[in-house]
Amino acid sequence: MLKEPPIPWNNIAIILYLCSTVGFFCSTSNGFDSSMFGNLLNDKTFLGFFAVGSVGIKAGIVSSMSQIGQVVAIPFVGPALDTWGRRFGMFFGASIIIIGVIIQGTCVHTHSVNQFMGGRFFMGLGVQLVSSAGPCYVVEISHPAYRGIVTALYNVFWPVGAIVASGASSASLNKVGSISWVLPIWLQMMFPGLIFLFCWLLPESPRWLYTNGKMEEAKAILTKYHGNGNPESEWVKLQMWEYEAHLDLDGADKRWWDYRALFRDGPSRYRLMSNCLVSLFGQWAGNGVVSYFLTAVLTDAGISDATTRGHLFVAMNAVQIIFAAIGSLFVDTVGRRPLLIGVNIGCGLCWIGVTAASGVQASTQSKVSSGATVAMIYLFQCVYSFGWTPLQALYPVEVLSFEMRAKGMAFSGMFVTIGTLVNQFGFPVALANIQWKTYAVFLIWCFIQSGIIYLLMPETKNRTLEELDDIFKSKNPVKASIAKRRLELDGNANIVGIRDLSDESRA
Repeated sequence: MLKEPPIPWNNIAIILYLCSTVGFFCSTSNGFDSSMFGNLLNDKTFLGFFAVGSVGIKAGIVSSMSQIGQVVAIPFVGPALDTWGRRFGMFFGASIIIIGVIIQGTCVHTHSVNQFMGGRFFMGLGVQLVSSAGPCYVVEISHPAYRGIVTALYNVFWPVGAIVASGASSASLNKVGSISWVLPIWLQMMFPGLIFLFCWLLPESPRWLYTNGKMEEAKAILTKYHGNGNPESEWVKLQMWEYEAHLDLDGADKRWWDYRALFRDGPSRYRLMSNCLVSLFGQWAGNGVVSYFLTAVLTDAGISDATTRGHLFVAMNAVQIIFAAIGSLFVDTVGRRPLLIGVNIGCGLCWIGVTAASGVQASTQSKVSSGATVAMIYLFQCVYSFGWTPLQALYPVEVLSFEMRAKGMAFSGMFVTIGTLVNQFGFPVALANIQWKTYAVFLIWCFIQSGIIYLLMPETKNRTLEELDDIFKSKNPVKASIAKRRLELDGNANIVGIRDLSDESRA
């Protein structure tokens, strides 16, 4: 940073950002699906066509078929990304999503709920692949100086997909016939179609190229995109040195069946634990029930008009985009660890408000309590989007070494799916049986999550991906990650000494 200050805005940097944007499209499918399904459960034509309700076990089964598909895809994620590259993972996943959309969209002619569920199953297969390949690609192609912010922006496209779905659903809600729910289903093809068209125009991950024996291609990409065409760039030399020191040319990522790198030693297991817990916690902070079953949540809040609920869906997605984008700008200044702790405490406080307002609404049916419930749900989404949305993609992929990354992201997807399945099978039944008291579960759990993160999750900001190896190999990764050190430099900005400030303070 001192020897060669990076240039954030020039033609090469902008091209690199556009490449990352194609990777961002991988985040839209989950957001689109959760928002679309929440809107479908708000559509009387859809409910009548498939004979399901907005809550209960039938709603859980139909909505969860996508997550079941994601579970089935897990064994294929690592081999696909490691064997054929990050671009192939995006392309293959997008292709399967397109097939799933076609199966879903044509069920209107067969009147078959089984065909619709089969299409959602294929959707899940594809979503698991793209949602693992996308973050891997973005974090590995990004310039080290901007990796945090750029990768945090990845998940901002989750609500981008959601707002497209909710906007289409709201606009078509009062249309006569099946078009009201068929149109949003076909629109699911939009972002995967863009990935399908453009992913082969992108540069491949230089780390993947290097570990697959294509060292010169890897250096050429680093030279062009990170060194502004200068092969002697400090950024190019740093990363090539790190690749030589840390990347294994014959690692477990070269063997599709070999998962030993994830469990080989204590540091590897700690990395995987950090990845999986954050992936799971992001689903159990309460966003899942608000996204998939917002119709039932708003009905409990006293909002009975379907058109009004549709408008509230769109507005909520817009709020998510704004606050997620703002939050992504703070991941490097505030840090991942404080942001994770703070957002869980904030979400817990919001659920106190939602639970209290919903309880009053259930007793009094007053407009004031109804408005307060909706306001608290919106406040929860603001807090969640500010912290959880950017970090859900950034932190799990950051904490994994290259050898672990593709297979580790499959585990991340598995834990996301576990969390989502619990939401989709458990909470529609809970909402049907105990209604507003369901929110008390999130109220308690968010505070528990913040405590676990405080005790176990290390900080990852201001380090290259390879530098994090030293953090996880230390005796106490959390302590090592937050320790303050002073660098002593000579006149040419070369490091001549590193002093641990915690040792000085104890002395």
